[in-house]
Order: sequence, then C-alpha cells, then structure tokens
Amino acid sequence: MVKLSIVEQATVPRDKTAIDAFDEALATTKHAERHGFHRMWFAEHHGLGTVGSHAPEVLMGVVARETERIRIGSGAILLNHYSPLKVAELFLQLETVAPGRFDMGLGRATTGPLVDIALKRDRESGHLDDFDQQVQEVLAFLHHDFPDDHPFGQIQLMPSVTARPDPWILGSSGSSAGLAAALGIGYSFAGFINPGGAVPALQAYRKAFRPTPYGSETPQVMLGVAVFAADTDEEAHRLTWPTRAIFASLGRTGNALVVPSIDEASRTLTTAQKDEPSRIVNGRWPRQLAGRPETVRDQLLQMIEQTGATEVMLQSINPDQEARRYSHALVAEALGIKPDVRPTTADAA
Repeated sequence: MVKLSIVEQATVPRDKTAIDAFDEALATTKHAERHGFHRMWFAEHHGLGTVGSHAPEVLMGVVARETERIRIGSGAILLNHYSPLKVAELFLQLETVAPGRFDMGLGRATTGPLVDIALKRDRESGHLDDFDQQVQEVLAFLHHDFPDDHPFGQIQLMPSVTARPDPWILGSSGSSAGLAAALGIGYSFAGFINPGGAVPALQAYRKAFRPTPYGSETPQVMLGVAVFAADTDEEAHRLTWPTRAIFASLGRTGNALVVPSIDEASRTLTTAQKDEPSRIVNGRWPRQLAGRPETVRDQLLQMIEQTGATEVMLQSINPDQEARRYSHALVAEALGIKPDVRPTTADAA
C-alpha cells in the first residue's frame, strides 16, 4: 500500500498572521496523524508574506512535541544557503526532541536575486553550485564517514545522540535523481512544480538506485502532487483556483501579496485559467489534480503506476483550512489509508 504524506507551507490568509498560520498547520498535522498519514514536512521560504513556514527546523521541533507518531520533516532545507556542519548539527539537535521521528529533506533553490544575496555570508563571492558535495558532507558528519585523512573526521557532533534522521533529496527538474540513487537515500519529486518531469526523474532514480548504509535497502520513491478533493468534481476544481491565482500573479508581477479566497480568485482569473484541466488529459499531467474521491483515486493510481512511487505527498494551497483537512481525509479514505485509532497520551489523560 502506498504511503500518504503532506507538505505544509503554512498559508497566511488575508487579515491573518503567521501566528494564525502556524496554529492551523499544527491542527492540520494532528488531523493528518489521526487519519493515518505517514509524514508532515514543512517547506522553507524566504521573503514571502503569503506563507508562514520560513524556518522549518523551528516548526518541526514544536510540532514533534505536539504529536506522537507522524514523522516530521523538512521539505526542504535549502542546503545551498547553509553549511553542511550546521545542517547536520541541527538535525541531531532535533533528534533530542523526538528521537527517531525526523526526516531530513534537502534541496536547493533560489529565492530571488536580492534575497539570495541577503542570505549569503560572503556577498562578494559568485554563485557556487556544490550541492552534491554539500549533501555528501552532511551525511559524512551524521554517520562519521569522512575518509581517514579528512580533517573534518576529527569533529564529533553530539556523540551521545544515537538517532539519525532519514535523509531525502528533493527536486523538481530530475537533476538530483542520480545523486539520491548513488547515495542510496530517498528521492522526492515535486510534481506540483513540474508535472511533466515526474515520470522520467523517478524512473531514473529507481533504475540507478544502489543501497548504502545511509538509507533504505530499496528505493524510496516519493511523488509530490497538488491535490484537492471534495464531494463533487466541480467543487474540488474550484478549490484549485486560489493556487492558480497565485501562479498567475507571480507570472505577471513576480510576487503574490495575498492568498486569495475562491471568490477573489474567480474575479482575477481568466476563463481559460479557471478551466485549465485538473485531471490527466491525453497523458498530460495537470499542475493541480482535483475531483471527488473516486476521481482523485483513479488519477493518483495512474501516476503511481507510471512512476513506481511508494509514497504520495499532498500539496494544497488554499486559505480555507477546513476544506484542506476535509480534502486530506477524503484522499486518505479513497486510497485505503486506515485512520490511526491507537490511544494517545492526550486520550489517556
């Protein structure tokens, strides 16, 4: 059975704050845990007022203490902005909060020329793409796996912490599929960013995968999909409109100042934008998948079959948090995910 997870941006609706957004994200995580979801990952964004997830490592620690079983992770830590030692130490610190429940999702992304410069310690240096080396260094720090003659082998990071996060590489172009396969760690592809690239990227990862001590014995194939489920196909399709409006605003102005409601999005989108398909048409995957539970199930099963995904991570941007959580529950039930009925500490109290 495929696993089901969620990536959370902590959307900040109009007239709300990032504090409100975190409260809703925490409620969504608890809801996901009850409905049998496997993971909740928090995204990293910078310089955006429309989302409240800017430092996932902070949110992860808090949410892990407020839940009991669901795995908590980063989707992703943007490694190009940090030192490998700092990231390795950060995740070891998290392991002191809830040992054995963390996922270390690593990615690379630009956040705009100005923010990228502001994030740099050395603002005189040019762009350096050494992501492969950075990932390997993080893993070497976590697993004490530097070569004998490497000076960093002398550095001991929190030796009394024995738990290690599960490592993942996140991508949206397929360029990092080979790295994840060679390192024997999980690979998550953002199909909601590049739906057309999902099949070749995940197939390449599966074909090239080789087990290592860093990860699992078998490929961990995660497909990220923007999914909206509701009681009818028409209602679910309307739930995609706020996301479409955000992308349209980004395309026009390079910025999205607010996450619009469905009614607001309806007034700004063209008829063609609103009618863009939300299901697979002639083999072409949609950027947002929507429908009643049976529709979503059938579409996701096609995607799973084509990619060999062992896990689907849902992404959904909408200011209506109750509609999002209802959507999550519908998708879980449609895919046969069983609710977690085990008693929690809160139940016992």
